[in-house]
Amino acid sequence: MYAILKNLDRRWIFLLMALAVSIPILFQFQFPETPTQMTVDVFEAIESLPPGSNVLMAWDFDPSTEGELGPMATALTRHCCEKGHKMYFLTLVPVGPQMIEKSIATVIRSDFPDLTYGNDYVNLGFKSGYEGVIKVIVTNLRGLYTTDARGTNIDQIPMCKNITSIQDMRLIINVSGAYPGTKEWVQYAVTPFPDKFELVAGVTGVQAPMFYPYVPKQLVGMLSAIKGAAEYETLVHRAYDEGAADKKYMEANRRMGPQLVAHLLMIGLILVGNWVYFMQKRMEKQGIS
Repeated sequence: MYAILKNLDRRWIFLLMALAVSIPILFQFQFPETPTQMTVDVFEAIESLPPGSNVLMAWDFDPSTEGELGPMATALTRHCCEKGHKMYFLTLVPVGPQMIEKSIATVIRSDFPDLTYGNDYVNLGFKSGYEGVIKVIVTNLRGLYTTDARGTNIDQIPMCKNITSIQDMRLIINVSGAYPGTKEWVQYAVTPFPDKFELVAGVTGVQAPMFYPYVPKQLVGMLSAIKGAAEYETLVHRAYDEGAADKKYMEANRRMGPQLVAHLLMIGLILVGNWVYFMQKRMEKQGIS
């Protein structure tokens, strides 16, 4: 066995990895998810709000990070719809409007047709200025947002008539791919007004370690990478689905299958590689080639 593994052609490893990814995709393997406390805290932050609460949905990501963040955005939007919250979508990144529109089309228009634009949700669109936008709207929303993404004056939108700043929101939900994103919302919204805002976030796996120190004071809870998205989908599914969930609401769980199998294979290969290494050292000491 040692001789076989020592001289194993690396192409076999490539084949094993290809099978580890492709088989779970083809057979749609899904594994149970146990939500972590940070994921539960995000769920409870939305679930505990009275129906009809104002929620700011800051979708600060683009197609480059949609693989991780798209399922989060879908699950968060669905949860707000199920609770009947009023959703105010906006974005600080140029391609963000496409992500907002996808959430609206996938969830609201598809499964919640009774929710009407202007009364239950509104798309305020993109404003350039990065964190400068947050600095303004934290005290004066109308200083920047005079119209929505469609060009309609916000004074003509029923759910915007009594909104003067984002301090009128009960919760901020930020889905962040890079800059600007969660860090800027923490720095320029939550930190200067600690008693005004509660913030929850969904971030990429690369970003997550940077935000752990903010939990739970500045960040009530956080979803991290596709794992966090899968955990959140599980919580929403348990709360609102009596039978099988719509596939689009379990996308992160589907993506976790190949990731889990691939990670297990990598761990196995590392263990085998170390075993071969120590066996080689042992044989060298014994003078065996």
